[in-house]
Amino acid sequence: MKFLLRFYKNWALPISMVLGVISYLIYAALPLPEGTGALMQRIIGTLQPALIFGMLFITFCKIRPSELKPCRWHVWLLLIQVGLFALMAGLLLLFPHTASRLLIESAMVCFICPTACAAAVVCAKLGGNAAHLTSYILLINLAAALFIPIIVPLVNPHEGQTFISTFLLVLRRVFPTLIFPLMLAWTIRYTMPRLARRLQNTGDTAFYLWTVALTMAIGVTTRSIAHSHVPVITLLGIAIVALVCCWIQFYVGRYFGHPSGDHIAAGQAMGQKNTVFAIWMAYTFLTPITAIAGGFYSVWHNIFNSYQLYKKRKEKQ
Repeated sequence: MKFLLRFYKNWALPISMVLGVISYLIYAALPLPEGTGALMQRIIGTLQPALIFGMLFITFCKIRPSELKPCRWHVWLLLIQVGLFALMAGLLLLFPHTASRLLIESAMVCFICPTACAAAVVCAKLGGNAAHLTSYILLINLAAALFIPIIVPLVNPHEGQTFISTFLLVLRRVFPTLIFPLMLAWTIRYTMPRLARRLQNTGDTAFYLWTVALTMAIGVTTRSIAHSHVPVITLLGIAIVALVCCWIQFYVGRYFGHPSGDHIAAGQAMGQKNTVFAIWMAYTFLTPITAIAGGFYSVWHNIFNSYQLYKKRKEKQ
């Protein structure tokens, strides 16, 4: 039993990813009654935000408000992320009928997508500064809410779409799961210090909550790929674009964070994405097929996180 627990602890992310794929394949193979799919979507749609809320709440309990402050690398990463997003949009404006439109839109989704809230948990596990990362999560969510309404209508206009309506739509999508646990954690810190201290000593609880949420996320990703009904060559192209975008952003983040010793936090800040937002953005504002890019990105960044955790464990040994 101890061996199994140690094995799971060491390989929690890969195990969660494999379980997510297997769970969906088993579910798809079962002769379930009609309406089961809608029920499962409601269950996952309720459980996943609850798990993420709990994970963030525990993580934020360990961060003092005074620790949330801007860093130089925040500015560089914001400029690069928004700049790459605008560059992809510029290509579509110059070549609106290009055969590579789906691939360029997929890159847009991968570049502007805000940092995953779970990045703070992985960052802490890797020994990075979770407070600096949390500051960037707040900034990039605000940047996404500002620049998506400005740029997306230029390349893919929708009737009745305005800056204000799109801005509020994005804010409503990204901020509740981030701001509410932050405010609750800080309220408890100052009003119930004894409870706050207990929550600060919960070890890796937040990480394991994330592994359960990850299993669900990979299951949903597997479903979206299986039901995409697009040519294999298109799937392969989008998968490669997501991989290249993932590599670029982890590399750039670590590069600009290295001078201040914040390479772990900066790498996670730019590389680990809120892929649920990416999928929603693609369905809402761009060509729906590009939502697959968010699914593939979820696979790539979690594979890289698994590798980083493996290296960290080896260093400790």
